[in-house]
Amino acid sequence: MTEVTIRNQRGMTSVKEMPILQDGPPPGGFPAVRYARRIPNSGPGGAAVFLVSSLVIGFGFYQVGQGNIHRRAMKAEKIAARQAILPLIQAEEDARFVKERRKQLEEEKALMAHVPGWKVGENVYSTGRWMPPATGKMMAELT
Repeated sequence: MTEVTIRNQRGMTSVKEMPILQDGPPPGGFPAVRYARRIPNSGPGGAAVFLVSSLVIGFGFYQVGQGNIHRRAMKAEKIAARQAILPLIQAEEDARFVKERRKQLEEEKALMAHVPGWKVGENVYSTGRWMPPATGKMMAELT
């Protein structure tokens, strides 16, 4: 390209002779260029989230503690009720055991009447130690 097409001027022999024409900003300047990340502020801030989550967790721990207190009270009440009726239940079981033991001894006497030297109610194991039956049923009921 020649000087004529570049600057519309004739007679220049070198580029150094060209008049200085520098581009500048428009009047009032260029508009600002947005280069930063502009994330819209949607939702609560970090401090609010931390505070709300702390409150929720604290309330949960409070509820767990109240549940533990209630469960402990119910367990204590249950144990106290069982301790209160235990003598009655034991007396009933003792009476049932005596009744069943008498019945068992009568059946043993009838069954072993023909065996000479048989002593009714004597322990056949000869341990000298009395032990209650392992189940609630007597031996006569099992046979």
